Amino acid sequence: MNTTTSRFWHIEFVLLAAIWGSSFLFTHVAAVELGVLPTAAARVAIGFLFLMPILLAKGQAHYLRKHWKPVLFVGIFNSGIPFALYAFAVMHISTGLSSILNATVPLFGAVVAWVWLGDKPGWLRTVGLAIGFSGIVLLAGGQVGFKSNDSGLSPLWAVAACLGATTCYALAASFTKKYIPAMPALVTATGSQLGALLALLVPALWFAPTHLPSAQAWFALLIVGVLCTGVAYVLYFRLIDHAGPSRALTVTFLIPVFAVAYGVIFLGEHVTAWMLMCGLVVLAGTALSSGLVKFPKR
Repeated sequence: MNTTTSRFWHIEFVLLAAIWGSSFLFTHVAAVELGVLPTAAARVAIGFLFLMPILLAKGQAHYLRKHWKPVLFVGIFNSGIPFALYAFAVMHISTGLSSILNATVPLFGAVVAWVWLGDKPGWLRTVGLAIGFSGIVLLAGGQVGFKSNDSGLSPLWAVAACLGATTCYALAASFTKKYIPAMPALVTATGSQLGALLALLVPALWFAPTHLPSAQAWFALLIVGVLCTGVAYVLYFRLIDHAGPSRALTVTFLIPVFAVAYGVIFLGEHVTAWMLMCGLVVLAGTALSSGLVKFPKR
């Protein structure tokens, strides 16, 4: 991190976690009526339509024209496949459990960055990753409200879908760092949504719902498309640029904490002392693994 804006990445880190924490809820509401692939395709379409006018207004479209191949390609793994997998998962397991499984992204990301980019984590960041993941496991084990629903499908398939999505995120982060040259974050965010849309369009049309979705489903789709996709991905690619892929991926440690808080505020779910304790463990691990907290050198 050697730019002036990189000094403020911690603020963007927390803001991104707060936004993405709500995406599981809105995705569930939309997917129940629209289906898995139409929900994922509509999400990236809305995100692209939101971001493209901004890209044109800022005069940055020439970056996309020049580097469209890697930018569109990374969108398949950073948006297209994961959004479809999570839309499937939240229909068969709870949104809270999905967000907890999403927190394994930094573990896969650290391994991919180490093998692919040679970004070997130091001992303190490694300890932070272990602490954060332990907090997630404890939170999952102690939160009885995160039980899978009676969908008739084994929840193991939904769990596998979440882990498949986290693997895609990890690969996309290191690909961005290695193959996409330095350019405004808005360019990468916009192009990746277009790439995901092109990959999902035909399958989504094939599985389009035969009924007209409700206003609630359209509203949820609008929120998840504009806020949780368009705005969030600008922040995400900025984090990759300013903090590196491994640290950017640790934002997923905070997402379950926000997801639980939204459940309390909007769904009337209960918060126990165990949940609060696990939340503190997650926050401590995130602070260490992201480099927010460092031990003084002797």
